[in-house]
Amino acid sequence: MAGEAPAEDPARAAPGPGLPVAAVARTATRRVDPARNAPGPAPHRRAAEPGPADVTRAAAEFIALQHAEERLGDPSRRLAAVRAEIADTGTYRHTTRELVFGARVAWRNANRCIGRLYWHSLAVRDRRDVQDAGEVAEASADHLREATREGRIRSLITVFAPDTPERPGPRIWNEQLVRYAGYARPDGGVTGDPRNAGLTGAARRLGWPGGPGTPFDVLPLVIEDSRAEPRWFALPEDAVLEVELTHPEHPWWQELGLRWHAVPAISNMCLEIGGVRYPAAPFNGWYMGTEIGARNLGDTDRYDLLPLIADRLGLDTSTDRSLWKDRALVELNRSVLHSFDGAGVTVTDHHTESRRFLTHMGREEGKGRQVGADWSWIVPPISGSATPVFHRTFENVERTPAYVHHPDALDRARGLAPG
Repeated sequence: MAGEAPAEDPARAAPGPGLPVAAVARTATRRVDPARNAPGPAPHRRAAEPGPADVTRAAAEFIALQHAEERLGDPSRRLAAVRAEIADTGTYRHTTRELVFGARVAWRNANRCIGRLYWHSLAVRDRRDVQDAGEVAEASADHLREATREGRIRSLITVFAPDTPERPGPRIWNEQLVRYAGYARPDGGVTGDPRNAGLTGAARRLGWPGGPGTPFDVLPLVIEDSRAEPRWFALPEDAVLEVELTHPEHPWWQELGLRWHAVPAISNMCLEIGGVRYPAAPFNGWYMGTEIGARNLGDTDRYDLLPLIADRLGLDTSTDRSLWKDRALVELNRSVLHSFDGAGVTVTDHHTESRRFLTHMGREEGKGRQVGADWSWIVPPISGSATPVFHRTFENVERTPAYVHHPDALDRARGLAPG
């Protein structure tokens, strides 16, 4: 796809050796303006709330879709009940069956996701009764445990309380349930993941004492509800499975202290089903290796490990014509697949997933459904032309139900939302 209960000691986040200090300085030097990442002064941009007429129209489209696809017969009776409920309250409550169908179809409609072949197998945890930030944190940790299954990753979504005219639902600031801290340094660089520097600063201002200061300290969850300012909640140790990265041929690789978490549970996207918004609905599939090796660890504005890997491999980095970046990138991605396989943790590779995506397209088109896709996201970040999706064109058509990035959620993930 492409993931707190009682607070615990943050120092437990990253057992084992971290990147050497020199490597950290070299691999994470994106400059961060602390003022830009402060949650206070930035304007709060909130997605426009749908009015009753918008909700009624969206509900009618969704219910008609569900009844047609699941062969439930004439939707008139259900539509009449929904219209009456919207007239009374401004919104309506999905049945459990509607919620499950909507969450799965939202995955089917995710244009940036290459792993949609198994959309119909998404397991849905209905926690719409949960509003309190502490309870959201506890249920989110349970989500990770249930999704992880000792490495046999399961596609899962947990749906918390929706937005209503009376009060907003809870919101998880973190982009994913498991993210690594990014500590801004006096020299302008970052120790850890620069992408999370803003959220790390916000968590510190909310009282999080920080972890031991390694490049892989697990961030706490930052969660807000309608009754209080955002609060932080440390993830329990047993909720976070991590994989230490080794290499099939280079024993020195383990000395780098690289690791990554097993479950990519996206947590700041809003699930929109038939006019109802669920702002906290963390969901996960499993990793494609390139998400970790080519992007999280390889991007220059993330861990930027290619220079370090190339140096240890003895490659000529004086000229791009040596293709040192390409060679280092391949070895880094080999390390990810080798390590996850060795640890018994579900992971897929970009060649396999590209073929599966075309299988998904064929199945959907066979049922008369056009598959929307964003080519720039579907084509893998390495060896694109060696995969079959490179040689196809796609229509980037947006459909609902959907998982949506709202501007205010993006602000929160950067530590910019007021609170």
